Amino acid sequence: MRPSATLSAALVALMAVPVVASAPGLPSTAIVAIAPGARPTFASAQGPATTAQCEDLDHFRCYDPAQIQRAYDVEPLFAQGIDGQGQTIIIVDSFGSPTIKQDLATFDGEFGLPAPPSFTILQPAGAVPPYKPSPTREGWAGETTLDVEWSHVMAPGASILLVETPTSENEGTSGFPQIEAAEEYVIDHHMGGVISQSFSATEETFPSASALKALRGAYIDANENGVTVLAASGDSGAADVDAAGDYYPYPVTSWPDSDPLVTGVGGTELTLDGAGNRIRPDVVWNDTYNPAVNIYFTGNTTPQPDAGGGGLSIIFDRPSYQDSVKDVVGDRRGVPDIAMSGACSGQVNTYQSFGGQTPGWYIVCGTSEATPLFAGIVALADQAAGHPLGLINPTLYAMSEYGARGIVDVTSGNNTVTYTQASGTRTIQGFDTLPGFDLASGVGTIDAAYFVPELAATDTGADGTASH
Repeated sequence: MRPSATLSAALVALMAVPVVASAPGLPSTAIVAIAPGARPTFASAQGPATTAQCEDLDHFRCYDPAQIQRAYDVEPLFAQGIDGQGQTIIIVDSFGSPTIKQDLATFDGEFGLPAPPSFTILQPAGAVPPYKPSPTREGWAGETTLDVEWSHVMAPGASILLVETPTSENEGTSGFPQIEAAEEYVIDHHMGGVISQSFSATEETFPSASALKALRGAYIDANENGVTVLAASGDSGAADVDAAGDYYPYPVTSWPDSDPLVTGVGGTELTLDGAGNRIRPDVVWNDTYNPAVNIYFTGNTTPQPDAGGGGLSIIFDRPSYQDSVKDVVGDRRGVPDIAMSGACSGQVNTYQSFGGQTPGWYIVCGTSEATPLFAGIVALADQAAGHPLGLINPTLYAMSEYGARGIVDVTSGNNTVTYTQASGTRTIQGFDTLPGFDLASGVGTIDAAYFVPELAATDTGADGTASH
């Protein structure tokens, strides 16, 4: 964990970032690291941090559920009874958290949220070993907490299915087969309409393209069964780490967010007042050069690569739904597809009490926040449509092209980052925002009151095109 001020938080990179077409090919051998995308750290044992407290103590903002609900305009949907009822959000995490049910109850009680209609924990790929505090288990437990609590914020009427896998192996590809098997089980048993994933591995670290593609079974299965799959695009902007933990000297991106059958969710920075009203429009999340955030995490102002991921896959060609943005992506698959709150200069509260750390309130940031937020939005749209929407990417790009009111273009920012390691200080050039789609924010962010009914009203055909 990083050093912090009175209120403390930490960010563990998902490492999903841009790739240029000329990047070196895949290595013949590699270690593939699968890690949680976020590790919340302690804020207070007494109660959640307020925006004013974060600003006063740490010089950045933090938010509660009501502020985020207001920011994304879900309240009009709730008033119409569109709150996710009848839907199930599937959260997939290695190990899970031994205290997640009581932690969600505490979180809900503090913020006046209803309990989900059902909250089921399933281990279809094998029993999770008994919990013993360790950095790995605490990291995954913190990730699980964030995923469950903040998907519930956006769709409080939806049921939650937490799918836990028994390993997060850091050698070979042994973590992903268990994830694939677990996801195929819940897909084949029709247990939910949207899957949220906050983990990934850099494309370059897989032994070969065929080794990566051999692990796509769950996403193919999801597409055939009309299940939406989401994945975080990463927290290191235009940089990511190799098997040794060093950043690559060129832009890279990660999988599964780069998979054409997955919706990649990037990060934005929200600047909200205490009620959740925007003080300024959303921008691409990039805290690399934010002195307050760097002091908070490291104790100094040295730039750190803390930014939303995005870029071009070296594995996958441009899918047909990105033909409308071929001027941006060329002949490669580009990510992210859409973006939600993830900035470390605008963190969110969670409650957790698992062993190894002080029970209480924690603040956290990253695309591991953005992904469950968007999972809740998809659950709302599934309810409005009366059925799961499946692969939504063709619809997202069609909505962006025709100027749907629910898509809000992000017009400022980039994911260029700077890091320092043994080889010296290096800046990895990322991507700037563009009108419409770009490789920093995707098609943009959302206004849920319009986005949900627009998404629900658009059917995706078997040929991958969207129509109204």
